[in-house]
Amino acid sequence: MDDSIGLLHPQVLLLSGGLVSCVLLGLRVYHRYIKRVSTYLELTPRMLQNGHKMYGRVTRVGDGDNFRFFHTPGGIKGGWGWLRKVPALPKELKDQTLLIRLCGIDAPERAHFGNKAQPYSEEALNWLKNYILQRNVRITPYSIDQYKRVVARCQVWTWTGLRDVSAEMVRNGMAVVYESKATAEFGDSELKYRTLEAKAKRQGKGLWSLGNKLVTPGEYKRETK
Repeated sequence: MDDSIGLLHPQVLLLSGGLVSCVLLGLRVYHRYIKRVSTYLELTPRMLQNGHKMYGRVTRVGDGDNFRFFHTPGGIKGGWGWLRKVPALPKELKDQTLLIRLCGIDAPERAHFGNKAQPYSEEALNWLKNYILQRNVRITPYSIDQYKRVVARCQVWTWTGLRDVSAEMVRNGMAVVYESKATAEFGDSELKYRTLEAKAKRQGKGLWSLGNKLVTPGEYKRETK
């Protein structure tokens, strides 16, 4: 009589099920806490459509509304800061960061392509640097724009809680609400941004202090295109 255990024996099925569960759990842990996203090409449609949260470090601020983001999946739980470290040198960061465009807002344009800088462009850049550079942030990616930037909400931890960076820039008069609704990404915060913009305008904060001399970033780009 054959005493061997067949493939359909309950013990075999139980063991197989356990192994499959372990593999699936391992893959889930890997994708959530270990695997890094280093280029926009690695962002899946699911990540862009389902409110996917990504944790990381701001390594460079290049303009008043965009920055470089080094993904640190899992944060401290993922080993960052004690087992894994964010590279410090520019050459080590090459091709390892996402270029993030803050959602819902537009900051004054800096000088480029032979066009002069807008008023408050340097103030907006310095404000953003002081607020997030070399800090850990959480982003929610929404889309990829024509310049291969990841349009995303960025949130940073402060003493008063988690703050939406786009909202804080509008609140302080360092940016306006994005003017082209056809291509804008607001998440669920458009009304909030517009309310903050109206208040900053009434109070003459930042670029709103220019009054009738103000040329919005959208108008400036259309004039200099």
